[in-house]
Amino acid sequence: MAKIKIDLSLEVIIPQNGVSVNTLVYEIGKIMPNIFFAILKSIFSSIEEMVIKELKTTFPGRYVKNGHQGSIRKLRTPFGVFQYRLARIFDKLENKTIIPLYKKIFIPSHKQHIAQTVEPGIGLAIHLSYRRSNSEVERIKEISMHHTTLWRHFQEFSQNMCSWPDLKKIPYRFLMVDGTKVLLQEENKEGFLSREVDMRWALASLGENKPFEPVGFWIDETYKDIAKDLKERLNYSLLEVLFSDGERAIVENLLEEGMRHQPCLLHGKRDFAFILYAEGLKKSQQEFFKDKLNLIPAMNLTKANLEEIKPEDFPRVKELAEKTKQGFKELLTILDERKYPRARTYIENFSRNVNTFFDRWFATGEWIPLTTNAIESKFSQVGNRIKTIGKRWSERGLLNWLKVSMNKIFFPKMWSELWEKYLGLTPSVEVNLINVSYSWI
Repeated sequence: MAKIKIDLSLEVIIPQNGVSVNTLVYEIGKIMPNIFFAILKSIFSSIEEMVIKELKTTFPGRYVKNGHQGSIRKLRTPFGVFQYRLARIFDKLENKTIIPLYKKIFIPSHKQHIAQTVEPGIGLAIHLSYRRSNSEVERIKEISMHHTTLWRHFQEFSQNMCSWPDLKKIPYRFLMVDGTKVLLQEENKEGFLSREVDMRWALASLGENKPFEPVGFWIDETYKDIAKDLKERLNYSLLEVLFSDGERAIVENLLEEGMRHQPCLLHGKRDFAFILYAEGLKKSQQEFFKDKLNLIPAMNLTKANLEEIKPEDFPRVKELAEKTKQGFKELLTILDERKYPRARTYIENFSRNVNTFFDRWFATGEWIPLTTNAIESKFSQVGNRIKTIGKRWSERGLLNWLKVSMNKIFFPKMWSELWEKYLGLTPSVEVNLINVSYSWI
């Protein structure tokens, strides 16, 4: 274990009439890059000196000093651009030049930006475009980088660090599936062409009152293929409830025997209005049917309502469940199958599973989510970034971005751990502050 002691001397000029703390902190901040560069230069120089000495001692007469490289090596660090002319030593036996520093410090070849430099830009690129993220980092950190360089580092980070972990051992009980439309840019002979495809995602939870975690993203994949993928990566036999907006393809492909389906109540209200409009009913003509739906007890319950219910309220909850079933029967009665075939079919399918959350409470005493709204609020960040900020997505680029967003948005506490792993930090390296003293000049 080698130790290097570096002594630093600073001169601080304080006006006779005093100074504001803001000015003091600002001026110290300005000199921090110079302090950082001085320390790094001292470490590089001392390591070169040590390696050259070791080689000459171990192999007398074989190695001779050969000055420094003609070009300056540049490293873009969190404190700015560090420039250093690397020492050289000539190996007379092998008839070649050696860079002593590389014997002890690994510096990636053909790269100026060290991995730590791009962390702020990659983190911001979840919320802003690559170009804006780069500009903001450059403004705050004074780190100059082209936005395409940030994009390349982003793709590399996603592919190396954001793969799905082994999920078979996690006893997930709830599965939530949803999706939206996105535009992909595809290049043809005439230039770029937009193609609308489905972006779909799945989240899983350990059970009641447990958070939902992303377990998969897919671009332009069918629910049949999504189901196959999830059944290979999850312990699917443990899943008890499937949450969705009620889309038929989701239920047909992802609902297995023994599982219950809980449609999202908010989707139920919203989608019913869309379907009525598609049946030819204008807003004023929809009100009668929408009012009937809103009178059904289950459609007006919230998480706060459920949290107030106690075990002794069993008879009241039983009554709510029965009134919900009766309410859907009445709604189906007024939905003429000849006039409103799609609306009637939708309500038939929706009502078939809407009481799942009641049944779970009767069986376990715990409430499951009524809606997918909490998850959708986080995915609204995702959707906004995809649809309004970045519009020229390739399939691979979008999937890489989604994998990074999974960690940044859904697992923010793990972000620092992820970066420590990506940087390959060596725990045996220590930098300790030994002493700070001052004297008036």
